[in-house]
Amino acid sequence: MTTWSYSSLKTFEQCPKKYFHLKVVKDVKDSGSEATIYGQEVHKVAEEYIRDGVEIPNKFKFLQGTLEALNKIEGERHCEMKLGLALTDDDYRPCGFFDKEVWWRGIADLVIIKGDIAYSVDYKTSKNAKYADTKQLDIVAAALFVHFPQVQKIKSGLAFVVSNEFIKKDHHREKRDEYFASFNPLLGRLEGAMDNDVWNAVTGPLCRFCPVVTCEHNSKR
Repeated sequence: MTTWSYSSLKTFEQCPKKYFHLKVVKDVKDSGSEATIYGQEVHKVAEEYIRDGVEIPNKFKFLQGTLEALNKIEGERHCEMKLGLALTDDDYRPCGFFDKEVWWRGIADLVIIKGDIAYSVDYKTSKNAKYADTKQLDIVAAALFVHFPQVQKIKSGLAFVVSNEFIKKDHHREKRDEYFASFNPLLGRLEGAMDNDVWNAVTGPLCRFCPVVTCEHNSKR
């Protein structure tokens, strides 16, 4: 059984060879880019504002309107919530993020629980929402339904804080298994690569940013 996250599965989809070096043999480390470091800073500012009421630094004042709106939502708040799921014979169960039996793990940027309704928000620092991918919201929602049995509906959203856009998606408990199942084809491909130890490279415009510099398709060689 392979432990996965949404980001690791996306890495495999982008390039199995990259996944192999980053996640399997771990002989390459992705130190990140200026964009990822900036994203981490934004997430920290949002977390400290929502959780602790820390004033937003001038550099990130553009976050003020979005975070104030989110802060007005009533309920039990969870910032940067680490979620883990384990597989049982016929279902999923909550587990710790680093538990030995963890099957899936993910971090929800902001979760607010109010009775049988929950809100799930993921902050994005892209320039705009043109390439918004709501699949990440699906797996987080499915996990929240497992962790919070009382929740029947989740109002999810991607908050593009730079362009001030908000992509909404509602999730319902009765569709929980559909959300999980939507990842099965790609997970099957990953398990196949694991079983057969075949990790073919996929070429594309992102090759020049790849940390696997030993790959024949990497222009940094």
